[in-house]
Amino acid sequence: MFTHKDIEMRTIFVVNCIQHDRSLRVNSGELMLEEIEGDKKKTLTKFPFQKLLALFIIGHITVTTPLIDKCKKYGVALVVMKPNLRPVFFWANSAEANYLLRKRQFDFAPNDITIATALVYNKILNQKINLQKTRKKDEATKEAISQCDAALNTISDITEYNHLMGMEGTVAKSFFAAYFQQHNWKGRHPRMKSDILNVTLDIGYTILFNYIECFLRMFGFDLYVGVYHRLWFKRKSLVCDLIEPFRCIIDHTTLLAFNRKQFSEKDFTLIKQEYRLKYEKCTDYYRVFYDALIERKSDVFKYVQQYYRCFMGCKSTQEYPIFEFK
Repeated sequence: MFTHKDIEMRTIFVVNCIQHDRSLRVNSGELMLEEIEGDKKKTLTKFPFQKLLALFIIGHITVTTPLIDKCKKYGVALVVMKPNLRPVFFWANSAEANYLLRKRQFDFAPNDITIATALVYNKILNQKINLQKTRKKDEATKEAISQCDAALNTISDITEYNHLMGMEGTVAKSFFAAYFQQHNWKGRHPRMKSDILNVTLDIGYTILFNYIECFLRMFGFDLYVGVYHRLWFKRKSLVCDLIEPFRCIIDHTTLLAFNRKQFSEKDFTLIKQEYRLKYEKCTDYYRVFYDALIERKSDVFKYVQQYYRCFMGCKSTQEYPIFEFK
């Protein structure tokens, strides 16, 4: 299993193959990244496998047998993702045999909401931070921050699952209304494609979901067994759980992109009362989101690593990780 020394001494290497024709190959025992321009190949970088913790490949690329063999030899997690960060191939030597972790997941009491409470606390904390970052002093923002404070102060007293869900929903409603008030916010409607802002958030959350899934796979979690989101057919409930503290990244990135005119209503088309992002704009949107997430790759890894250690060690929720979106 990955250790603290691994994250300190080894790196997560991300290869972007969306807008560039690139290739990876093994040369003299090292990983070589090349960019293809016509009939010529330009070497961009060389990297020793001993210093790699994980290799993330985004876009279309050929993965060779020697590359997989080297990853296996040096314990490098290999993840190949589509442009929307959906993993299409994953390999990690240490994850496959972690049956003790999965047993612990299935033995966890379904009515125990202690870890779920910690996750929701972290989500609300970052919603408050995002609101404060806007530096707005209007009533909607003040009220939303006040609701966040009230929830953070009382959430430890909650003992019922439905009460926890209700608190999360109430805070989220006031947060979105204040945070996106200048962009004609009409309410959060997941997957309904009712307006461009909801569609954009759906795109960002999907990319976040896929990204978090990759890190959870590195430790061998059963993705379908969560602590907050309940078991549901084909739903990766644990991934749904652990994206909660990181949703703030997508919210912040979306607001900035609309404010800076990187995202625009003209990028969408209305088909049968549903807004859809134009195909030629998909890469631009994906890039904005994954740039924001890749910038935080070490934070995400350390969070999942600490979550794993606390979960396996049956630690108190006070010892579970907190991601603060500073």
